[in-house]
Amino acid sequence: MRNIKVSPAMRRLLEHARYEVLPTATIEEKVLTNVPKDIPITVTASTGKGLEATLSLAEKFAAEGYRAVPHLAARMVSGKDELHDISQRLLAAGIDTVFCPAGDQTPPAGPYEGAVDLLKDLAAIGNPFRNVGVTGYPESHPAISDDVTIQSMWDKREHATHVVSNMTFDAHAVQVWVKRMRDRGIQLPLLLGIPGPVERAKLLSMATKIGVGESTKFLVKQRGTLGRLMAPGGYTGESFLAKCATMASRPESMIEGLHVFTVNQVAETETWRQQLLAQ
Repeated sequence: MRNIKVSPAMRRLLEHARYEVLPTATIEEKVLTNVPKDIPITVTASTGKGLEATLSLAEKFAAEGYRAVPHLAARMVSGKDELHDISQRLLAAGIDTVFCPAGDQTPPAGPYEGAVDLLKDLAAIGNPFRNVGVTGYPESHPAISDDVTIQSMWDKREHATHVVSNMTFDAHAVQVWVKRMRDRGIQLPLLLGIPGPVERAKLLSMATKIGVGESTKFLVKQRGTLGRLMAPGGYTGESFLAKCATMASRPESMIEGLHVFTVNQVAETETWRQQLLAQ
């Protein structure tokens, strides 16, 4: 890790970070061993493992004292009845925050083609969760047009409490997107999605799957950045974070913290965060 000056804005973001993990057999032990209890843990929803893996792991983290945030992928929920049952189950576990992406399941398990309809049904059953996060896309998504993502953000604003941006490597793209979002009148707080110190092969593989193609093109053009990404030790992103922190220092950006894509490398991610805070 390079020594860099950690600004007050950058420190604030690092102090308000949450870690995204995948529901695998070993991740519970990794989190319990390496992650402090004041770091919220979000659990992704995998079409391969099913929604039950997400819910049960979130319950385990909540029981251990973490603020657990399960992903309720809309296309994996069979309908309003199951949504009600899931809500009651999570509330009983002390979970008051969920993240609602559309998800990738094809065809959908029920009537929800995207997150908007699921959010409307959450409202219809009484808005059971205190906090509801939705996805924002600073860059083009391989399966969704830009016009659709912008309109979807507008449609979801009434049902959500915050936005989580998709992963990106391009700080300028984030700045442009945040300005467009605020100019459009979307005033939801934002958690900035960034990769942790992920092994380069995992990082590039994940980037192509979740729709950060413009960022990978950006990295190719910036040879020094690509070189650092491909160097032994993987990507750390201090420079990217520093640039985003400059924007986050402006109150109108409403950037409240980080959503860190760990790809289950939680020990490395927490070490990276602590080393930056120590600087």
